[in-house]
Amino acid sequence: MRVLLIEDEPNITEALRFVLSRDGWLVDTHADGATALRAIADKAPQVIVLDVMLPNRSGFEILRDLRAQGSSVPVLMLTARGQQRDRDLAQAAGATAFMTKPFSNADIVAALRALRPSDAPRVSP
Repeated sequence: MRVLLIEDEPNITEALRFVLSRDGWLVDTHADGATALRAIADKAPQVIVLDVMLPNRSGFEILRDLRAQGSSVPVLMLTARGQQRDRDLAQAAGATAFMTKPFSNADIVAALRALRPSDAPRVSP
């Protein structure tokens, strides 16, 4: 199962890479909002974890463009701002799920397992 983590904070990226890899995910990472759509096309992930606040382009903009292209890949939006307005924007943009930082390792793993397409194979850690 391939997940693309689009996150600009190196500590969060490395922590999530470790946790998700241990759970059997193949983890690709990307840190720049301006080139995120190209990374999505290149990596062809089954699930995307997308930070809201990225350099050069917001996660909301990226998600709106991704959905406008017809992509239905599940997207978990991450943000340090958990106001209802942000949840509403994520939903309007086409997010499948929304999670605020900080989050527990168990919560992010459970959220991604729930987003995993039912026909996708599971990779052993």
